Amino acid sequence: MPRTGSPRGRKWVASLLGSLALLAGCASHQDEPGTDIAVPDTDFRVEHSLPFSPDDWPQTLYGDLYLPDTPGARPVVLMVHGGGWERRSRADMTWIAETLAGHGFAVFNIDYRFAPDYTFPAQLHDLQVARAWINRHAGHYRLDPDSVSGFGFLSGAHLVALLALVASSDSPLNAPHGGPDTQLKAAVVGGLPSDLAAFGSGKLLRQFLGGRLQAIPDTYRQASPITHIGAGAPPFFLFHGAIDTLVPFSQAEKFRDALDAHRIDNELFKMHLRGHVTSFLTAGDAVDAAIRFLARQERRPPEDGQESAQGRKTNI
Repeated sequence: MPRTGSPRGRKWVASLLGSLALLAGCASHQDEPGTDIAVPDTDFRVEHSLPFSPDDWPQTLYGDLYLPDTPGARPVVLMVHGGGWERRSRADMTWIAETLAGHGFAVFNIDYRFAPDYTFPAQLHDLQVARAWINRHAGHYRLDPDSVSGFGFLSGAHLVALLALVASSDSPLNAPHGGPDTQLKAAVVGGLPSDLAAFGSGKLLRQFLGGRLQAIPDTYRQASPITHIGAGAPPFFLFHGAIDTLVPFSQAEKFRDALDAHRIDNELFKMHLRGHVTSFLTAGDAVDAAIRFLARQERRPPEDGQESAQGRKTNI
């Protein structure tokens, strides 16, 4: 690779940035409502490295809380990074958290435990206790516990989708840390692996789930978000690289079709000419569309009979 300090290097970087800019404008948005929605521009502050896991948790977990300068109770987005369930950190999602906070959303950008040291459902439990932490600290930080959505990319998208769908169902995965108090109002998922059995028994899945598909097929099924789609599921915004070879675009299509079958509101943002990595590096247009999606959900009235988080018991 040429050095960026040389004329040749600067030309190479400019060419790369130009190519990424062209890709960022190449997408199609399915099922987007015809009317646009305005979102505010806001200043924000950040509370860094807040511990959210219980005192007896196997590993202390932290999150960064982004607080927009807005009046009243703030809508919240629980943000989860990718990395194959085995690496990376919440720092990867900083730019997205800042973008959301700059448009009026509080953001809790969290870490979670990694495979192979911790296997499924440990990571789901981490998200469930993070969601419960938001409920407990809502008053202190002026957060709206009844307006909490999720945003994740790749393995983080998998965990956000699983949290949203399990909490809206009677799945046994709600025990002992989940349940109605961990529900999400909406979910934004990028590069979602929705049906894990479709990937066979690769290394990442063996580490995450604790074995091969042939040995533990029910674990693969229970760990797949598509398994848990039901009538109570929240709205979903999906964005996905059209030429992703690691998590094929068909995973998003299959998930969308299952949502449609249950009449769950959803939008699919197809990122043309982008694969696994470039769909994240050039996700600005998808993030902007996702913010408008989340803003529309804020204007959606609560479902009939939906219980307030302020009156629910938190299980941790």
